[in-house]
Amino acid sequence: MATKQDTGRSYHLRCTGEALATAQGHSQPEKITLFGSCFCPFVQRVWVTLEHLGIDYMYYEVDPYKKPAELLELSPKGLVPALRLDNFDPPRALNESTVIMDFLEDNTKRSSHTTESLFPPVSDPYARALIRLQADSVNRSLVPAFYRYLQAQDEIEGAKGFVDAIEGLVTLFQRAEREGYTQYGLWHERGSLSYADVMAAPWLFRATNVLKHYRGFVLPEGMQFRAYVDRVLKHPAFKRTCSTEELYLDSYERYAFNRPNTSQVANAINAGTALP
Repeated sequence: MATKQDTGRSYHLRCTGEALATAQGHSQPEKITLFGSCFCPFVQRVWVTLEHLGIDYMYYEVDPYKKPAELLELSPKGLVPALRLDNFDPPRALNESTVIMDFLEDNTKRSSHTTESLFPPVSDPYARALIRLQADSVNRSLVPAFYRYLQAQDEIEGAKGFVDAIEGLVTLFQRAEREGYTQYGLWHERGSLSYADVMAAPWLFRATNVLKHYRGFVLPEGMQFRAYVDRVLKHPAFKRTCSTEELYLDSYERYAFNRPNTSQVANAINAGTALP
């Protein structure tokens, strides 16, 4: 049953569970520093990318609602994630999760301990384009639908919009499968983690705890979709960035009850404008 009472819980300022162990293991200075917040899904997609690609980094927790000066130096809007790149003199910065993910993917061959990639080889531009189509669907449809549902006063309409966004993404996965591209992405059981998987994973994960708790949401039926979600959420790089359920339930209560000025994302959803 969905929770209907706002208890006034606040967002967390420290990781828990496996994410805490990962953060503690990356607490020493490196050439790349990830400025993040433990509850933020945009941060998580960058964090998963760093973990999967095997890039050395330092994790640095900040309170994005307080917008400390050190964050504003890197991200003009005070939004996380942000990267500080200390291999430049003076240090340089990047913000916006997709931009950072692209940078890390491009930078992998020079700074990674692995041969992992989130994309098919450059020799197959069509396969790479299919992955980008899937990722575009996540950003344009799945992510805003998640927040509209979580903040919705009309829960039935919110649920329909989120399920429609999931089905749109599944259609793109199925297209790639029909065209023979089964090795890229976890939609296929023998596939490898893809850029689109990492894009979607934080919101699929929060659908299983935050939306379940506050909206009574249950993932759509279908063995292939359920198996896909299971593979994504159990992927080692993703699991290493996950805190315990309590952290997410506490941190997202402000969204679920649509408290005033919850975040720039929440304000954009309420205003019907593009996400910041």
